Parts: sequence; structure tokens; C-alpha cells
Amino acid sequence: MLLSLSWLKEFTPYDGSVDELAHRLTMVGLEVEEVKRPFAHLSGLVVGHVLERSSHPDADKLSLCKVDIGTGEPLSIVCGAPNVASGQKVAVAPVGTELPGGLVIKKARIRGQLSQGMICSETELELGSDSSGIMVLKSDLAPGSGLIEALNLEECVLDIGVTPNRPDCLSVLGLARETAAVFDLPLGLPCFDLQEDESVDCPSQLEVIIDDPSACPLYQARLISDCRVGPSPDWIRYRLMAVGIRPINNIVDVTNYVLMELGQPLHSFDRDLLSGSRIRVARARQGMKFKTLDDQSRELVSTDLLILDEQNPVALAGVMGGADSEIHSASQNVLLECAVFDPLTIRKTARRLGLSSESSFRFERGVDQVGSRFALDRAAALMQELSGGRVANKVSLAQPRPYKPRSISFRPARANSLLALDLDQEYCQKNLELLGCRVSPDQTVFQVEPPSFRPDLEREVDLIEEVGRLYGLDRIAEHLPRIKKSLDQEPLGQSFDFISAIKSWGKGLGLNEAVNYSFVGNSDLDLLGIDQESRVKVFNPLSEDQDVLRTDLLPGLLQTLKHNLGHGNNRVRVFEVARSFLPDPDSETGVSETNRLAILLYGPRHQGHWPYPDEESDYSDIKGYVENLVRVFIGTKADFRPDPDHSYLLPGVECLAGDAVLGGLGRVNPDLARSYKARKEVWFADIDLDQLRIIHGSRQISFQTLPRFPVVKRDMTVVAPLDLKYQQVVNLVMDAGQKILEDLTLMDVYLPKGTGEKNMSFRFTYRHPEKTLKDKEVDKVHQRLADLILKKLPVRFS
Repeated sequence: MLLSLSWLKEFTPYDGSVDELAHRLTMVGLEVEEVKRPFAHLSGLVVGHVLERSSHPDADKLSLCKVDIGTGEPLSIVCGAPNVASGQKVAVAPVGTELPGGLVIKKARIRGQLSQGMICSETELELGSDSSGIMVLKSDLAPGSGLIEALNLEECVLDIGVTPNRPDCLSVLGLARETAAVFDLPLGLPCFDLQEDESVDCPSQLEVIIDDPSACPLYQARLISDCRVGPSPDWIRYRLMAVGIRPINNIVDVTNYVLMELGQPLHSFDRDLLSGSRIRVARARQGMKFKTLDDQSRELVSTDLLILDEQNPVALAGVMGGADSEIHSASQNVLLECAVFDPLTIRKTARRLGLSSESSFRFERGVDQVGSRFALDRAAALMQELSGGRVANKVSLAQPRPYKPRSISFRPARANSLLALDLDQEYCQKNLELLGCRVSPDQTVFQVEPPSFRPDLEREVDLIEEVGRLYGLDRIAEHLPRIKKSLDQEPLGQSFDFISAIKSWGKGLGLNEAVNYSFVGNSDLDLLGIDQESRVKVFNPLSEDQDVLRTDLLPGLLQTLKHNLGHGNNRVRVFEVARSFLPDPDSETGVSETNRLAILLYGPRHQGHWPYPDEESDYSDIKGYVENLVRVFIGTKADFRPDPDHSYLLPGVECLAGDAVLGGLGRVNPDLARSYKARKEVWFADIDLDQLRIIHGSRQISFQTLPRFPVVKRDMTVVAPLDLKYQQVVNLVMDAGQKILEDLTLMDVYLPKGTGEKNMSFRFTYRHPEKTLKDKEVDKVHQRLADLILKKLPVRFS
């Protein structure tokens, strides 16, 4: 929002410095991003008085002028404008002045005659579009005075960042309210004298119908006849230019002026181009076409809102008018629209069509329904003043949903508790009233009615924040809050606590945490073999590389790997805790989200210097991390089974905890890995943290005494075919029901060349819970297990 300082002073008598105003507004949440000087490019120009004008002796279209600029000796200036004449006050650029286009004025001879400056036109000064002649100023201006001061141009404009919850501050009036409240100044509204033509009754000439009250709670209009469309006076043109709006004509300029002044968007139609005597507000038909003011044909959907006459649509409500009903130079009769539209409806239409305007920007955030009538009358009075039009009596309106005031309970004691201040009740009441609230004080509880222009004030805490803002949040001293917390250890049942524990686990094992965007590219998911039906598309992607939500965490980690490899880091061990997204028609948002843990390993197992061996990461590394994760958070061993159908892991393995599938792990397909500049094996694990948390929360923790008796160990080596799985041996032995068997571990695997077999060496651990085992007891059980292995599995002893 661009705020003109002189415009602000018409509402409240602020006489402080610009810097002080900028600081105080920033401290109350209206950040002043920049202080602009919109007409600084005219700082070198002055008012000149043409003393003499004569024809150039050697050029028919040039004039010789003697111009007084208040420096003593008049300047000799050669001018090519046809309208220059003696006695005029003109805009002069002396020698050394740089014009807006970058031209620097120099002393020169033009067709043999000395020229010591330049008499300028509106176009050359970027003050208008008239390039037919020089700019003739008022006759009472003093020669030599600065052009900026002489034309009363805005010298200072504040660029203020307004947050989405403060639509009331998207106007000079709204910012004046804040200024008056902050500096305890009076606030006044603009005065106008609206003369209505009693012979013409507006409601009898125009009927307003609203089909959908939820999309348009209020629509009102005035009729103005016999208007003369032409350029606006300088004061309104220059003020609009100062806040970044291009002047068009006196009718359109008034709507823009009131928009910036009061924050109420308006629209003016050529009444003679509208059919019938009825205005209707209704939803568009799916697929219908409508040509907007920019001469673009737009295809509409059923959620778009239209303004229609009795035959055709004439405006895209709250966004842009129609090309077939706009004001032009021959217009005489005006229909002035002032409405309130549903912010969500306007936002959807503007975003879908890529149409953003000053009007839609305000409608998307909400406008003041109660104050809209004042804005309508203000605009009608200005049009009457500037165009000479006649304003019809009364207003045509439909208001199916009148504004209902809200009442909020406010406790000064609660405000002091939250703000850590000691403010009295009178102070709280005064500050709320400065902001436009109606306050019914009581000893302990106030009943507060927020003003209609503050839709963001909904709860008591909102009012407390307002009191704190005006007091000055920067003035509140620091206090440590009291915290009441039980000393009992709480279980990791909550999602945040659980996710934090997972991250601590990963960092504790030496993994680096990666944080990637939730957006990936369709090309990334193509490489992973993810089908189109499983993708969540982004309607307005930041780029082609981020046009879908991730269904898997691998693309982000592969980009992390690629970035590290590009910077010379050839040992990558990272994890990421994030959400994946899948389409879900049963979800409120149409998307289901799952918390996941992804681990990626690449390169050497160790740092690569003495005394560590030079070994590459392999399946045992990634499996070890997953086994440790399950052991820590569930307390049991993880089970694993091959997953030959995995789309991008080759080989792929499923990780299970009981019957629940926790995720998968394995080697990333080498072709996929090479697409991200990987030249070695990439090992990856993907774990469903939501499933892990459910199991973690339901586990029963039990304790047992430490073993008091020693273990007895026996080794066994078998010759087995290459396709025999270690898990087959473990399942067979551990399910044999031998109570003294405590553990079975694979110690070594040897692959003799050319035999098509492998040697697997196992270590059996035996222990009795109540006594020391004897060798013969262990030998008996060990032989029984050996016979079982020979009988049930295709193996032999070496």
C-alpha cells in the first residue's frame, strides 16, 4: 500500500517527521518497507515566465524565447512547441538538468541561435500524455520556484507492507486511523456536498437482483446523467500518479481515487451500453466466454461471479469490468457500482485467471460493508463536481445479508496477564475506542463491539493484541513465563515428540539431516516408475522441476547426493524426516499425507583414513540402520523378506515388525542412480513413521533379571545352494522349541569358485536360566538341531 503523506494529513493532523511515522507504524505491525519520492525526477525543474517570444530567423517551426527563471538575467531558449507565447508560466529545465528519459540539458546552438535550457511538455515530464505542446502553468506562480512545490506534487510516499488480516489498512483512511490511534490525534472523514436530482428516482430506473447472497451480501448503485468525460484536474491526476495509478479520465479516476482513499473498490459502467433496467449478480455458466476490459476472452467456470444486465454479462464481479460497457470519451450516463463480494469467490477467480488488480486485491481480503455507502456517495459527489453530471435521487440496492455486529468479552486482568503489563481499565478502554471499538465497561469484563472495518477482531485475545500494539510491543520488558510440568517422563506418543526422537536417533548414529522441498518434478517420478494416478499435481508450480508433490522422499535425497557430488563430497550419509503425498478422494483436501523416514548411503563406509579400512558401503550398512531403528523404537528384531517387484530398488527388501510392513530398503537401480551423477552403489531405506509410531505406542515394556549363568557356544558350518536364505535357517532353528537355545548368528559366508554353492558358518549360543549347562546337555541339543537342519533344508556338512 502506497501512502501519500500529504493525503494522510487531510484525515489527521500529523506534523511529525517521516522517519518517526515510519518507525511507529512499523512497530504496530504496518512495516514501512521504503520511503519513496515519486516526483524526485523533477527536482531540477523550475517555473519560468516567458517574457518575449519571436520567430526563429532560420526555422519556421521554432521560436526564440526570453524566459525569466528568477536568477536575474533571462535565459534564451529555443522552443519548438506551437503553443508557446509571451506572458506564459512554463516548466523550464535549466542547463544541467536531467529529464526523466535520461536526457541532460546542455547549452547549445540550434540553427545558429543560443539555447540555455528547455521548456517542457507534460509527456517529457511524465506528468501526462499531452505532447502537442508545452505545459502551461497557472499565471500566479512565481518565476524560479521549484516545479514540485509549484504544482503541489507529492514529495513523500510510504510503501507499507500490509498483512492479509488487515484489509482495513489498504486505504488512506485505514492508515490514518492507525496513525491517529498511535499518536492520539483526531480523525476526520472527507467532506463533500452531494446534490441529488429529485426529479429522477434511481430505484425506479434500476432494479438490483442477487441470486447468491453468500457470494454478494450487498450490491448498490447510483445513476449519474449528463456527464462530460474528459481529463481529471491536476490535483487528482498527480495524486493518483504518486501512488502508482495511471490517470484515464475524470469518471474512472474518481473510482480509483476513492478506492485508494477509502479502500472500497468501485466500478463505473456506461449506462447507455447496458440493456434493460435490471442488474443481476449471479454465478457464471460452466464454459461460457466473457471479454474483459483488456480485450481478452476469458473462459469461465461455475464458481465465477458475474454482473449481468438483462441480456449479457457486463463485469467479472470484483475482478475486472467488461469491454462492452466501459466508460469512453463519448459516454454521458454512468451507472456507479459499489458492492461487497465474498473474498473466497473473488480470490479463486482472480488466481485461476491470473488477473490481479487493486480492486480484486481488496475484495480478496474483505471490504467494509457498513462503510461502503459512504464511499459510494463520496464517489458520486466527486463525479458530479468533475463532470457536471446529475445524480439521481436515492440508491438502487439489494442487501440479502446485512452486516451483524459482533460482541466480544474483554477482561483487562487477562490482558495484563498475557502482556505481562499493569495497565488500568481506563487505558484499555481508551485504546480500544481509539481503534473504533464500542466499549461497554464493567468492573471486570468489558463488552466490546469491533468496528465493521475490522473483520480480524474475533476473539478476546485479538483485542488484547490491539491493546499491546498501541502500548508498543517493543516496550514490553522481557519476562520468563512460569512453566508447570510434571517430573514424570511422558511417552513419545505425540507426533512432534516422536519425530523429534527419530531425528535425534539419526543424528546420534552419525547421519546428517537433509531438508528438501515438498515439490519435485514429474521427470523425477518418471525415473522412479511412479504411475500418473499416484501423483498430486501443483496447479501453479514454481518451476517445471517442481510441478508435483513428492510421493516418495528419494528424489529429494538424490538431488542432495547430486549436489554433494558436485562439490567434491564423495561420502554421503544422510536422512530426512518429511511427509509424502498421495491422492485421496476421501480426504478433505483430496490428498493423504504420511510421515516417512528416508536414509541414503553412498561411498566409503568409513572416513577413508588410518586406522579405518577402505571399504564401500553395502547392504549390511543400510540394513544395520533399519535393524537399529526397529530395536530402539519397538524393542524387537526386524524381519526382512525380498521384494522383487519394487519399482526402483534392485534388489529390494521389505522390512516387517510382526505382520506390519514398515517400509523397504535396498540398492537404488544403477540406471536411476547414474541419472543423478552417482558412479557407485546408492543404498536407500524408506520407513513409514506413522506405522512405526503406532507400534511404538502400543508396545508393552517388560523387564527381566540379568542372566546369572554363563553361555555355551557351538559353531556349525553347512554347504548350501546359493539361493538358500539365512532367514530360512534362523526360522527353522528358532522355531524348534529348544529352550536353552538363546541366539543364532551367521558368522561367515564363503563362496568357493565354480561350485555353485556357499559355505555358511553359524554360531549357536546356549544358556540355562537356572543353572550352569554341562557339555553333554549342550551336545545333545546341538546334535538334535544339526539333524533337523539336514532333514529340512537342502544342505550338507562340510
